[in-house]
Amino acid sequence: MGSNEVLTRLTVALAIGMLVGLERGWKSRDDKDHQRAAGFRTFALSGLLGGVTGALAPQVGGQVVGLVFLGYTAVFAAFHWMEAKVEQNVSATSVVAGMLTFLLGVMSVMGELHVAIACAVVMTVLLALREQLHSWVASLKWPEIRAILVLLAMSFLLLPVLPNSTIDPWNSINPYEIWLLAILIAVLSFGGYVAVRIFGGRLGVILTSFAGGLASSTATTLAFARLARDHPASSRLLSAGILIAGVVMVGRVGFIATTLNRDLFASLALPLASAAGALGAGSMILLLGSTERAAPELRIGNPLALGTALKLAALIAAIMLTVEVLRAALGNKGVLIAASLSGLVDVDAATISIARLSGKDIDLKTAAHGILIAVACNTISKAVLAGWIGGGRVGIFVGASSAIALAVGFVASAL
Repeated sequence: MGSNEVLTRLTVALAIGMLVGLERGWKSRDDKDHQRAAGFRTFALSGLLGGVTGALAPQVGGQVVGLVFLGYTAVFAAFHWMEAKVEQNVSATSVVAGMLTFLLGVMSVMGELHVAIACAVVMTVLLALREQLHSWVASLKWPEIRAILVLLAMSFLLLPVLPNSTIDPWNSINPYEIWLLAILIAVLSFGGYVAVRIFGGRLGVILTSFAGGLASSTATTLAFARLARDHPASSRLLSAGILIAGVVMVGRVGFIATTLNRDLFASLALPLASAAGALGAGSMILLLGSTERAAPELRIGNPLALGTALKLAALIAAIMLTVEVLRAALGNKGVLIAASLSGLVDVDAATISIARLSGKDIDLKTAAHGILIAVACNTISKAVLAGWIGGGRVGIFVGASSAIALAVGFVASAL
């Protein structure tokens, strides 16, 4: 390693310490000088000390890193302990942050530079979001914590032992892939669930609809339709919420499909974007014409509950099998038939099943058409549900916007 590279890496080590020190120093900015164990300069020097130790290791032996680290930790912890006695503040966060800053400084010189920088950024973000993270943890309920723990255990204990090969005569059901996909969809939906739990209806129907669309656009449609039936004066606002959830659903489908197969992007981008734009325009028109400002409360079940994940995995497996059987029997027509039927039930499962087979057992054109048909059928079914449960006004608002979105998406697909 040349001298220029060593200087560059030492500069990064110093920058890492300064980044962490900036956050730590800002948090303790009201403390008087010489009354805090570590601030901006101390963390900056900690990063540089780690970098210098890493630079010396090849010359004097790797054990110098361990010796200096132990000495540094002892001194840092001692000063922090004295500060804690004075302030009656028991927290090991700054000590751990100092230890990690030193080690990242060593890593900047001896290891992967980009990894060290990434770890430093993550550490600083975690330190800066202390209040928000504590508030989020406090808002969790035991059933939610239990569901997360059980699902993590099932993922890390069960997933490695599941067979990573097809187990059916049609070569369509892979238990490992199905369970992994079910977990990914559940985690994506959990983002919407958390948003609903934290914000509820306080920030308005737009935020509630967006979060509900991430978790389940069908559940959002049902919830808002029931509210519209009980509160007819809010029909425009609630119809706009249903359409916003539809926009999020369309975007989620595009994300899932292109993540599984990037080659689908060219065929799906324009139709999905056009349909989402039409739904979004319809929601904006309804929102601008609405005088109701109260945001409804939306309740969505925990999508990380084990039962929900198992049901989703079973549904994905069933649709995968249906798609493959119909494809073998009817060819491309069978895929489109399966997409239309499954789209009435769950658009995510249909998207996963078809995107997974695209470019292999199904050509990309047929796969794209199948996904678009699933989205169209799901949109139609939600419009029917909205009108049936929410009443005529909701049916007209949602149905008209959905029809325009489908027409625009069809034209875009044809082009």
